[in-house]
Amino acid sequence: MEAVEDDIYGASSKRVAYFYDDQVSSYHFGPGHPMKPHRLALTNELVQAYGLDRKMDLYGLRQATEAELRMFHSDDYVDFLKRVTPETQHLWSAQLTRFNIAADCPIFDGLWDFCRRYTGGSVDGARMLAAEQSECVINWSGGLHHAKKFEASGFCYVNDIVLAIIELLRYNPRVLYIDIDVHHGDGVQEAFYGTDRVMTLSFHKYGGGFFPGTGDLYEIGTREGKYFSVNVPLHDGIDDAGYLYLFKPIVQAAIFYYRPTAIVLQCGADSLG
Repeated sequence: MEAVEDDIYGASSKRVAYFYDDQVSSYHFGPGHPMKPHRLALTNELVQAYGLDRKMDLYGLRQATEAELRMFHSDDYVDFLKRVTPETQHLWSAQLTRFNIAADCPIFDGLWDFCRRYTGGSVDGARMLAAEQSECVINWSGGLHHAKKFEASGFCYVNDIVLAIIELLRYNPRVLYIDIDVHHGDGVQEAFYGTDRVMTLSFHKYGGGFFPGTGDLYEIGTREGKYFSVNVPLHDGIDDAGYLYLFKPIVQAAIFYYRPTAIVLQCGADSLG
């Protein structure tokens, strides 16, 4: 997340806040599951190896409160996440289906704390930007962009991005959301599809049944949000040069015409593949 100055193209020395907690990398979705929080520890080791931690302000991850989660998610869904465990999930069979709990979104030990921890970093980061304590905030544990108001989706249970943007909107008239994950940022787009106060801009693979199946070029928003949802659907085979050929002018145009006062960037590393 980043605050935007008037000179959007000028170079500056930014005060950067970096959120990390060893605990968030210790959770386990289950054997064979492709979502591996341990990658956060490996990323943090790289940050330290390059000495980047000495150039940033370091913060741990506070667990978000229930009230903060309810700023977006429904009360019954939050109550479910709080109470369900691997040992008791057989008692919640109807709710498992209702809240889209399946193989890609399993119930695992520490799920509730995991969700609150990665979300707390994003919400606190948004507040730091609003208070001008930092100009740029990094929370590698966040970015779970598929979660919906009423359900889990695509390894995502709580949409920390939506909650961070809601917090930013308290102090910013316009927020630009940029998503470079290989999967479409459907949860964030859906949350702000009807407002002009958030522009969602997603670069993603599209077609052939690729998850989540949304992100068509013609998904442009509705009501006050019409034309404030921008999608760049891509096919297999794009290379670095082709990606940059699209990315640079589209992002520059979005910033120039929309004039956001804050930018939220979802850095889904799977697009590197």
